[in-house]
Amino acid sequence: MKFLKVEDLVLDTQIKVVTLNRPEVKNAFNPEMIAEITTTFQNFNKNKEIKAVIINGEGSVFCAGADLNWMKEMAKYTYEQNIQDSQKLWNMFEAVINCEVPVIGIAHGAVYGGAIGLLACCDSVYAETNTKFCFSEVKLGLSPAVISSFVLRKLSDAFVRPFMLSAEVFNATKASAIGLVHDTFQGSANLAGLANLYSPNGLEAMRETKKLLNAISNNSDRSEHAALTTQVISERRISKEGQQRLQKFLSKS
Repeated sequence: MKFLKVEDLVLDTQIKVVTLNRPEVKNAFNPEMIAEITTTFQNFNKNKEIKAVIINGEGSVFCAGADLNWMKEMAKYTYEQNIQDSQKLWNMFEAVINCEVPVIGIAHGAVYGGAIGLLACCDSVYAETNTKFCFSEVKLGLSPAVISSFVLRKLSDAFVRPFMLSAEVFNATKASAIGLVHDTFQGSANLAGLANLYSPNGLEAMRETKKLLNAISNNSDRSEHAALTTQVISERRISKEGQQRLQKFLSKS
C-alpha cells in the first residue's frame, strides 16, 4: 500500500499495527489513503486469528485531517460528486468501527478534523500528553458533518458541541476528560504493553463482546437487550473456548 503500513507487532502475529504513512503532509487524508484504510479494516474481518489492531501515525503528528490538495479538488466538485466523496469517508469510519476485534488508537502531535472521527471509531485511545486536538472544520467554512455521527456515538453532545462550534484547540487532558482519550502517556507509546492487555484474552470472547457492545450502542430499545445479552452469555458458556477457559480457571480455585 502507498499511504499505509500494516505490520505484525514484534513477536505477536495476532496483533496488527496500522500506521498512517504520509508524514510529509502530516498524515493528512486523501482519497487513496481513505480507500486503503477502508479495505484494510474490511480485510481484517476475514482473518479470524487477529486479536487486536493498533492504529498510529508516522512522523510528528497522528493526522492533520484532510489533505490540502484534496480540499482544493473538493472545491471544484459538484453536489453529486461531493455526496459520493463524503460517502467514501463514511465507509472508512464504518469499516473501522465494525472491525470485529478491539481497535486501539495511539495519538501524538496533532489530531485535527476527520482524524478525531477516526479515533472515535476506536475501542480505546491513548494520547501523548502534548497532543493537540481540534474540530477545525468551521474555521474553513465547513462542518464536521460525517464525523459527527461517530463522535456523538461515543461522546456526550454537551461535551462535543462547544468544540465543534468554536474550533477551539484542546489538549490531551481535556480529551481524556470528555471521554475521547482513555489514558495518556509521555514520550513513545508502549505498544507491546498495550497489546498485552488483549493477548491473554479469549479471541472469540473478545469478538463476541465487541459485537454485543456495537449492537447495544446501535439499539436504544432496552426491551430487546434482555434477549440479546442472555443469548450471548449462554452461547459463550457452552462454547469450546468458554468451556476450556472456565475449566482452566476453576481448576486453579
